Amino acid sequence: MSPIYINLTLAFSLSLLGTLMFRSHLMSSLLCLEGMMLSLFIMTSASSLNTNSMTFFPIPITILVFAACEAAVGLALLVKVSSTYGTDYVQNLNALQC
Repeated sequence: MSPIYINLTLAFSLSLLGTLMFRSHLMSSLLCLEGMMLSLFIMTSASSLNTNSMTFFPIPITILVFAACEAAVGLALLVKVSSTYGTDYVQNLNALQC
């Protein structure tokens, strides 16, 4: 395994660990999710460039599209939650409240 893939796997693992550990703020969770998507995008881009098959080239673009949609929905949710509750603490959100 090349050092690039080891670094990208480490970046993905640290972003996943950050998502699991720092769940108090919605913004920190969104940043960790973006780090995960970025490391996946770079890893699939490097993998598709190393293979000489044309069938793997659309996969990084698809991941990038999903990352952009996830970022847009996440930021819209962050704006809505912060305007409604006044803060982005995840503990203040209760799904059972009417």
